Amino acid sequence: MDLQDFLDHVDHGLPVEGGSDLHAFMVRAAQDALRTTAELNGAYRSPEEVHALLERLTGRPVPRSVTVFPPFYSEFGKNLVLGEGVFVNMGCRFQDTGGITIEDGALIGHGTTLTTLDHAMDPGHRADMVPAPVRIGRRAWLGAGVTVVPGVTVGPGAVVGAGAVVTRDVPADTVVAGVPARVLRATGFTTAPA
Repeated sequence: MDLQDFLDHVDHGLPVEGGSDLHAFMVRAAQDALRTTAELNGAYRSPEEVHALLERLTGRPVPRSVTVFPPFYSEFGKNLVLGEGVFVNMGCRFQDTGGITIEDGALIGHGTTLTTLDHAMDPGHRADMVPAPVRIGRRAWLGAGVTVVPGVTVGPGAVVGAGAVVTRDVPADTVVAGVPARVLRATGFTTAPA
């Protein structure tokens, strides 16, 4: 089992069975991510040091225009993609095993949680996990304390109010808020195509 095999599996939405080789790989990868985030969060880090640690965490190039304010938590790291000009504020938690993509210019508020794994409903298989990716569109803005559940896409230019729990896709250029989040109105702007 290698990283690409694992990513191919979860990117197809296939379950990770508790106790399987895939599960063991995921646990080992989590240890690497936890080690890197502990280094990131353990002391002051310059923007250059934060950037280098993000590249180690994700295993891929991270645009220099990305800004992350620690503390920042990720339990996997290798299925996280950050676009140009992304800003992630303090205290965010990304469960990226199932895949998180944050597109160019998106803003992620304090204490936001992005989740990409559900456990099986069958109590006999509760340790099994079902991956579903999260995508945050270009120039979207997630307020402080937002939670986004597995499988949700937040459209380009959308605004998610502080404390919202996003359980379904958010249309482009809309404002949503609440628990669960619901559409309140249009932003009044149209996000230009990429």
